[in-house]
Amino acid sequence: MTSALQVHGPLARGVFAVVVLVSLAVLFAPASDVPASPPGVDKAVHVALFAGLAVSGRWAGVGRTVLSALLIGYAAVSEVVQGIPAIGRSTSVEDWLADVAGVLLGLALWGWSSRRRAAR
Repeated sequence: MTSALQVHGPLARGVFAVVVLVSLAVLFAPASDVPASPPGVDKAVHVALFAGLAVSGRWAGVGRTVLSALLIGYAAVSEVVQGIPAIGRSTSVEDWLADVAGVLLGLALWGWSSRRRAAR
C-alpha cells in the first residue's frame, strides 16, 4: 500500500502547484489589494511563503540546488516586478532577503524531516 504523503507523488506535485499559485497571488497583487498590517508582518509573510515553496518543491521532487536557484531568482524577479507602476508596490532588498531566508529555512526543514524519516 502506498502512502498518500509519499515523496514525489501526485499529492506532492499538486501541493507544490497550489503553493506556487498562492505565491503568484501574494507577490503580484496590486497595492490596493494588500491589507494593512503591523510592522514586521510583511517580512514574516515573505519568509513563510518561500519556506512553503522550498518544502513543497522538495516534497514534489525538485532537486535542492535547482530549487534554491529558481526560488532565489523568483524572489529577485518578484521584487523588481513589484516596482512596476501598474502594480504600485515597492521594491525592497529586505523583502528579497526575507525570501532567501525562507528558502534556506524551508530547505533546512526538509533536510531535518528527511533525516528523521530515514532514521525510522
